Amino acid sequence: MLFRDLADVYERLDATTSRLEMADILASFFKGAEPLDLRRSIYLTQGQLYPDYYPQKLGMADKLLIKTLASVTGTKEQTVQEAQLKEGDLGSVASHLYETKRQTTLFSEPLTLSRVYTALEKVSTSEGGGSQDSKMKQLADILHDASAVEAKYICRMVTGKMRLGVASMTVIDALSIAFATKEERDVIERAFNVTSDLGMVGETLSRGGLEGVRSLHVQVGNPIRAMLAERMSSPAEILERMGGGCAFEYKYDGVRVQAHIEANGVKLFSRRLEELTGQFPDVVAAIKASFTAKSAIVEGECVPIDINTGEFLPFQEVSHRRGRKHGLSEAVEEYPVRFCLFDLLFLDGKDMTDETILKRRAALSSSFRTTDQLKLSEMRVLDNEDAVQSFFMEAIRDGCEGLMAKSIGPDSVYRAGSRGFLWIKYKKEYRSELNDTVDLVVVGAFAGRGKRKGFYGALLMATYNEAEDRFETVSKLGSGFDDAELAEMLKTLEQHRIADRHHQVSSNMQADYWFEPAVVLEVLGAEITVSPIHTAAFGTVKKDGGLAIRFPRFTGKVRTDKGPREATTSTELLNMYRQQLKKIEE
Repeated sequence: MLFRDLADVYERLDATTSRLEMADILASFFKGAEPLDLRRSIYLTQGQLYPDYYPQKLGMADKLLIKTLASVTGTKEQTVQEAQLKEGDLGSVASHLYETKRQTTLFSEPLTLSRVYTALEKVSTSEGGGSQDSKMKQLADILHDASAVEAKYICRMVTGKMRLGVASMTVIDALSIAFATKEERDVIERAFNVTSDLGMVGETLSRGGLEGVRSLHVQVGNPIRAMLAERMSSPAEILERMGGGCAFEYKYDGVRVQAHIEANGVKLFSRRLEELTGQFPDVVAAIKASFTAKSAIVEGECVPIDINTGEFLPFQEVSHRRGRKHGLSEAVEEYPVRFCLFDLLFLDGKDMTDETILKRRAALSSSFRTTDQLKLSEMRVLDNEDAVQSFFMEAIRDGCEGLMAKSIGPDSVYRAGSRGFLWIKYKKEYRSELNDTVDLVVVGAFAGRGKRKGFYGALLMATYNEAEDRFETVSKLGSGFDDAELAEMLKTLEQHRIADRHHQVSSNMQADYWFEPAVVLEVLGAEITVSPIHTAAFGTVKKDGGLAIRFPRFTGKVRTDKGPREATTSTELLNMYRQQLKKIEE
C-alpha cells in the first residue's frame, strides 16, 4: 500500500467533524486494505505504533523534528521554529515548507506504508548514545521522499499528535460498517475491551471475519479495559436500583491497578493501560509472596498507608510514586502502599469476566494469602439503609472516599470498558447539596493578570458527552492552585497546546489558549446551575442553556489515572443537578 493513500484518507478526516462521516471514510478505506496494512493504519490513525499498553511510544521532541525539517527542506531552523509558533502544528508547517521547497528535491520514490511504519518504529525505539542522530536519519530518509501532504502526517505521527479526533469508538464503528452489521458491532467492541488492541481486532476481523473476532479472549499480558461505575446519592436509591440488596465495598482513595500474574513474572497496568510495574516493585513482591495459583488477572487499589498506624493516607501521597525514574527505592520507603484486591478477571486459563461477582470474589479469596501489604477489599452484602449507612461511616473513618455498590444478581458479570449501574459510587460528598468532586477536562485557559501574570489565570473545564463524543464546557477554574501548582500546570498543558479550539470541544467562550482534551483535574464545586454560556447538557434543562458548576476549586489532584473520556460525563452532571433539585424540593 502506498502511504499517500492513507494520507489522502487523513485529509478527508481532517475536513470533517462528523463522527458518522469519519466512520464512513475509514470503513471505505478498511475494506480495500490488506490485513497487516489495516492493523498498522489503525494504530497510526490514533498517533500510535502499537496498542496503548506497549511502552514504546511515538513522541519525538519538537526541537529534534524542527532540526530534521530544516535539514530536509533546506530551511533555517529559526524559520521553522517561527513558523511553528505561528501555526502551532509542525505538520502544517511541514506541508507549507514542502509546497515552497519541493523543486529542490532531485529524486524521490513513492513511499509505502510499510516503509513509513518501519522507519517510525526505529525512531521510537532508538535509545542511548547517538540516538538523536539515528532518529533524525530515519525520519529524514522518509521525509526526503514525501509529498507535502505525506510530510504533514508523518510529522504529526512522529510527535504522537494526529489531531484528527478519531476515537476508538469511531474506529469500531468503521470496522463494523466494513466487515459486519450494526447489530454485530458489540462483538467487535467486546473484543477490543478484553484485548485493548484495536489493531489486532481489525486485522483478525479482516482475516477471519466475526468468527475470528469471537475467538479473541482475555489473556495474561493484554490488559483489559476497566469496568466503570455510575453514581448515586443515597443508600435508598442504590438499594432500589439494585433490587433490594447488593455487595457494598470500600471505595479506596488510591491508584487503580490491574495485575497480570504468570510464572515468569508480574506486570502492573493503570486504568489508562500504562505499565506501572517499575513504579511499584513492592506491590509486585507482595503479589508474588501471596499468590497461590498459577496465573491470573486481578484488579485492586494501591492505597497509601501509614506503616506505623496502618491508617490510609490521601491519594496525593501515592501520586509521588507515579512517573519516577530515579530515587525509586527511597520513594517506596517514603510512600508505602497496600494493594487492596477487589476483582478477579482471569484464573489459571479461565476467563472469569462472565462469572458473577460473588463467584469471582470467592475465587479471588482462595487464590491469595493476605498480608500487611496485600489484602482483599472490605466487602459486605447488605439489604437495608441503616446497615449501608453504618458501613459507609466505617469506610469514612478508615480513610476511604465512600462505598462502591455492586450488583450480585445473575447479570453481575465484569463488563470490560463499560459504564453502567451494575457498579455505583456512593461517596461522602454526594450527601450534601453539591459538596462534591467531579473530574473535569482542561480544554482552554485564560491569561493571568496581576500576581498570576505569566501563568494561566483560569482554566476552561469541560465534561464529556458520551453520546456525541465531545467535550462540553462547564466552568472557569481559577481557585485552589498554589504557586507551585500554577507553574506545574504551565508545563503539563504546554504539550497539549493547539492553535485553535479543538473540534471535539463545544464552547461558547473564547479562551486565550486552547488545548487538546487530555488533562483531567479533580474539582470541588458548591452547586450546579443553569448557564446561558456553558454547553454541558445544553438544552436538557432549559432550551437555551447548559449546566455550570458554581465556585469550582481545584482539589490538588491531577487525575493521571484517568483519560479525558473517563471524566465526569454531561449525563452524570445532569443527574447530579436533578438530585440537587430534589433535595431542595424536599
